[in-house]
Amino acid sequence: MKIGVLTGGGDCPGLNAVIRAVVRKADAFDSRVVGICNGWKGLVDLAPMDLDIKAVTGILHTGGTIIGTSRTNPYKDPSGPDKVLRNFRLLGLDALIAIGGEDTLGAASKLFERGLPVVGVPKTIDNDLSGTDFTFGFDTAVSIATEAIDRIHTTAESHNRVMVVEVMGRHAGWIATFAGIAGGANVVLIPEKSIDIDEVCDLILRRHSRGKNFSIVVVAEGAKFQEKPGAEGELVTQEARTDEFGHVQLGGISQLLASAIEKRTKFETRFVVLGHIQRGGSPTAHDRILATRYGIYATEMVHRCEFGKMAALQGNRIVAVPLAEATAKEKTVDMVLYSVAEEFFG
Repeated sequence: MKIGVLTGGGDCPGLNAVIRAVVRKADAFDSRVVGICNGWKGLVDLAPMDLDIKAVTGILHTGGTIIGTSRTNPYKDPSGPDKVLRNFRLLGLDALIAIGGEDTLGAASKLFERGLPVVGVPKTIDNDLSGTDFTFGFDTAVSIATEAIDRIHTTAESHNRVMVVEVMGRHAGWIATFAGIAGGANVVLIPEKSIDIDEVCDLILRRHSRGKNFSIVVVAEGAKFQEKPGAEGELVTQEARTDEFGHVQLGGISQLLASAIEKRTKFETRFVVLGHIQRGGSPTAHDRILATRYGIYATEMVHRCEFGKMAALQGNRIVAVPLAEATAKEKTVDMVLYSVAEEFFG
């Protein structure tokens, strides 16, 4: 069997661990693996590379992806899906393993309906894919954000400042919630709940009235200000242009929040945007293991001809769930978990 593998969307710690696992497991089945360079772009404009045991040796601990990635949407061009299917046949592939988040796997789901034998592997540091408890890359991002919060604590306390830390999370605040709890944040703000700036400032003032001379606020990049009670504001964006999946570049919520806090509380306030630092570097041990399990299971799914599905973690087991189900809606933060963070607000 000849299997194609691609990585789409933003880079993520653990991608190379999946690729390595796919190649090793495919070799055990006497199958060949072809890397599709730069995500769906490599099947729209043909860009293959052979992957063998030698090619994946030593990549388990490395960040990024050896086959490259992009945010190319094959459905952006009316002829894109036909090009994907034609080039799939030209390469002589029997199956495709698509590693990505909602956008990459959403395209995979549509192409499966057109006859593409595809299996998905969930990848997003935001952990917002349905059907799976956790995606690889998330644990690494949380660990990086938590370490940053730990470091910011010391400078905040030394200078009697309020520090606002902006983490990734376009529509779901999983990173902010987990890192906020782990890092001991005094306020955690997420896209699932609009920001009431008066409430935030009251929490900070209450904390300082108890003799605490600093505060840490963690905010997800997709969090929005409340325009009026019960209403949500607009996303804070860096620029108006969008990628091929319609996403604007977010960023700047922390700066606006810091300015508003300082104006209302009169406490010196600074902001830090972690940005792509959360994506880079080596994956944690947890993500290396999870990514490896996903890669092995996805390759087994291919050999069982279990197409149109995604490898998913449910409890401690890897199972197969339909791609259509996994990409039907985003998985937002469980408010029961968020209530744990709220216990330590102020």
